[in-house]
Amino acid sequence: MATDSWALAVDEQEAAAESLSNLHLKEEKIKPEANGAVVKTNANSEKADEEEKEDRAAQSLLNKLIRSNLVDNTNQVEVLQRDPNSPLYSVKSFEELRLPQNLIAQSQSGTGKTAAFVLAMLSQVEPANRYPQCLCLSPTYELALQTGKVIEQMGKFYPELKLAYAVRGNKLERGQKISEHIVIGTPGTVLDWCSKLKFIDPKKIKVFVLDEADVMIATQGHQDQSIRIQRMLPRNCQMLLFSATFEDSVWKFAQKVVPDPNIIKLKREEETLDTIKQYYVLCNNRDEKFQALCNLYGAITIAQAMIFCHTRKTASWLAAELSKEGHQVALLSGEMMVEQRAAVIERFREGKEKVLVTTNVCARGIDVEQVSVVINFDLPVDKDGNPDNETYLHRIGRTGRFGKRGLAVNMVDSKHSMNILNRIQEHFNKKIERLDTDDLDEIEKIAN
Repeated sequence: MATDSWALAVDEQEAAAESLSNLHLKEEKIKPEANGAVVKTNANSEKADEEEKEDRAAQSLLNKLIRSNLVDNTNQVEVLQRDPNSPLYSVKSFEELRLPQNLIAQSQSGTGKTAAFVLAMLSQVEPANRYPQCLCLSPTYELALQTGKVIEQMGKFYPELKLAYAVRGNKLERGQKISEHIVIGTPGTVLDWCSKLKFIDPKKIKVFVLDEADVMIATQGHQDQSIRIQRMLPRNCQMLLFSATFEDSVWKFAQKVVPDPNIIKLKREEETLDTIKQYYVLCNNRDEKFQALCNLYGAITIAQAMIFCHTRKTASWLAAELSKEGHQVALLSGEMMVEQRAAVIERFREGKEKVLVTTNVCARGIDVEQVSVVINFDLPVDKDGNPDNETYLHRIGRTGRFGKRGLAVNMVDSKHSMNILNRIQEHFNKKIERLDTDDLDEIEKIAN
């Protein structure tokens, strides 16, 4: 693309190098140690022992950073037409489709949603018209930049195309009209550019894309801003909404934003416990759980393992203890910046570390083929202390993928955690056998 058209993009991406991961940065403060040394601590360190809250925007950005190729998904695509007389029932060529049509699309991360809507926008741009024709909303500054990179890559053979970023810090003079063909930005800034500042004429928009809808509705104010923008657009504007998940809240939002849509859904790959051997180990406290873990490592060969903890504090302690024992350990924790987390995952994928200690929130969506053992140092529970069966399935399901047999070991250290384990067994109707980690022969048997 022309150099001048990408000056803004380059500036934005350079700025992003510093701020890409501010989604998780928190205010630091100075705190003296008992020995008089001064260290920086997180302002929320007092809450370090609480389970981390899920940050969907950070997770989505992390997935984009660590994915180098598309997910191989063998599931059926479910297409719901808006009209029984729709040409989608009987077409034999693209020309017969009478595109463009409104669309709601849902599929897991890594299945090509961004490429799909970028292609839709590129196909509708008329470069001779020097005004915005396509508008794309992203939930955060960082995710907008990631989508911008895809537009740049896919549009590199389209030299006339120009892109503008409607994001914080991009100041334009009042009264100025934007000449770029595609505008990508966050809802608040885009709304200002369309209404208050009038940089964009919304009546000239031909394609409106709402990306990461599930993340969008989890962010305060974004839902209302998105609806206000949509109402300014012409009736014949093509509306496209994309989401990784499709719970009721997303569906209600989608219906408000996309009138009369076609719907495409790609179900998540079903995880199964059929190929996974499950065990539990009885312990009295954290130190006994650690000793059981060491016994396990001393008796069997483990290619790579993921160990899940309930809190950052436990994860940090466990990673330090394992390192002292000579293990190559990687730690994923919520206070790390997103780029740092991506680097840790990449090193683990490459086998530079053999053990990944993590809280549940940080590990969502991470697939590493070599993981043969998953250890629940703490059993997964929801905010009310009940078994989180979906998380349990997702955690240990990693070990049974790619046609392999997996191994899952659960640490039980109280009557409460035994009760949680029993309820998990009942839910999945799968027996979880007891394992005595003091018995070397017994451990060796489970590895065969």
